[in-house]
Amino acid sequence: MKVKIDSQCMGDRNCNNLCPEVFEYDEDQLMSIVKFDVIPEKYEAVVRQAAAECGADAITIIED
Repeated sequence: MKVKIDSQCMGDRNCNNLCPEVFEYDEDQLMSIVKFDVIPEKYEAVVRQAAAECGADAITIIED
């Protein structure tokens, strides 16, 4: 599974709070970024939760 965050990101950092192992806030871009090209399996469920809870619908999940 892969994840992308698009420019609609509001920077509320909800995804960072849910899963700091995967998501990080980029102070220069003022948006969250994904730390991995491929999400480790142990984080897939919480990443799906972050995508579902994203107020801007900025998180896209790409299934392999």
